[in-house]
Amino acid sequence: MSGTTTAAAALRRRAAGAGANRWVVLVVLCVSLLLVAVDATVLHVAVPAVTEDLRPGAIELLWIVDIYPLVCASLLILFGTLGDRVGRRRVLLLGYGLFGLASGLAALAHDPQVLILARALLGVGGAMIMPATLSILRQVFPDRRERALAIGIWSAVAAVGAAVGPLIGGFLLEHFWWGSVFLVNIPLMLVSLPVGRLLLPESKGDGRGPWDVVGALLAAAGLFGLVLGVKRLGGGEPVVSVFTLAPLVVGATLLVLFVRRQRRRAYPLVDLKMFGRPAFSTSVGCIVLAMLALVGLELIAAQYLQLVLGLSPLETGLRLLPLTFAAMAAGLAGARMLRRFGPRSMVCFGFCLTAGAVVLLTAMGRADNCALMVSGFVLLGFGLETTLFGAYESMLSEAPQEQAGGAAAIGETSYQLGAGIGIALLGSVMNAAYAPGLAGVSGVPASASTAASHSLGEAYEVAAQLGGPAGVALRHAARDSFVHGLHVTLLVSAALLLLGAAMALRLPRAMQCGESPAVELPKPREVAESRVSA
Repeated sequence: MSGTTTAAAALRRRAAGAGANRWVVLVVLCVSLLLVAVDATVLHVAVPAVTEDLRPGAIELLWIVDIYPLVCASLLILFGTLGDRVGRRRVLLLGYGLFGLASGLAALAHDPQVLILARALLGVGGAMIMPATLSILRQVFPDRRERALAIGIWSAVAAVGAAVGPLIGGFLLEHFWWGSVFLVNIPLMLVSLPVGRLLLPESKGDGRGPWDVVGALLAAAGLFGLVLGVKRLGGGEPVVSVFTLAPLVVGATLLVLFVRRQRRRAYPLVDLKMFGRPAFSTSVGCIVLAMLALVGLELIAAQYLQLVLGLSPLETGLRLLPLTFAAMAAGLAGARMLRRFGPRSMVCFGFCLTAGAVVLLTAMGRADNCALMVSGFVLLGFGLETTLFGAYESMLSEAPQEQAGGAAAIGETSYQLGAGIGIALLGSVMNAAYAPGLAGVSGVPASASTAASHSLGEAYEVAAQLGGPAGVALRHAARDSFVHGLHVTLLVSAALLLLGAAMALRLPRAMQCGESPAVELPKPREVAESRVSA
């Protein structure tokens, strides 16, 4: 009897230790996410300063902003499945190192080409980090209730990163040069690297069959070509241009070949049968639509706050703070909302709330209306995070535990692909609505009007060069055209969000709670001892 009692007590202690380790792992994963989230937003408030210093062209500016999500989206499947093979912790730590090196290169960039290269390397590092965080989270939280809470904390940290990024960027721009916004990554990396090495247990897939290198390269090249073609459309390139059509056609062809290859293989990189599950495929589509509709708005909003309202970079970061605080609140409340309302109602409500917030923001004009902006941003942040939380949780829960790496890569690819396409698409809508307003401004030469039609920042520079009444007229026309373009872009985003709400009706009504097989996690002491012995 006493032996049985002792064994049961030992088992309870072991289970308690494993549970504690799960939450320690979550903390480390959240730090990893914070690293990537800060970099994704810190550049937004620095775009005007980068434009003034490096003087990139319109296409180069799009590349500077968009190359990070483009490269990251292209390589997520490659590194996500590689982590399943060689160890997710190992790939995660390599991603930290590359992220730090690329940040230093970006900070010291002296021309647009070097900055584009550095941002591309940051994308590679991000592609190594992001799938590892979600796949490890899926592995160490087998119970769906706990996993929902973990995802809520994870997504709240993403919102913290989005909040900290503009604030840090604005503060640094107030006191230093624009390159300092990249140096903030290095301290985070220096903290994350040793902490992750000491505390994270190694996590791998089942290791069945060879890793499909050809398939991984097909997916990377196909996604790169597809988003590159969309990017060129967003930069104002003609649809019939060979430099626009070729990447689209090549990218789509490579992705078709990738899908065919995966269906034929006994051990595919990504089990495409997951898309046959309505909840999984719908969740992926909702993630793409949410990001496609909204990611470009943050960039446009930052330009509106600085160039139209004349706010400083730090003031711009503070104005965006309500959005991220509301997103944090939605992430922390997400698990309870999901249990009470179910995935279908939660995601549909999130889309509709976000669409309403976007329509409300169309009331913004040339004058500063702080109350309107705060209200719109609060609704926008809460609605967007509600949507993404419900979609991510449903997607991960639908994927088998042994395919966590592939599912995480698909989810993050959808996120980054939606972000890349969204910037290009909404940028294209913005340019199409902005440029016509600068044609035929009184006293402004046609060449000056053409140069000013590229962006509001360039219009201000041209107006300053012209001087006199013509310069004043051009500046006023450009500002009015930008506000008009912002309103058109917001309405297009609202339409996409309502489409997402309709798509969300395919999700399950209720949250089906279940538990996957338990994952054995080593205690931190055991992990340290095993690494010393190795």
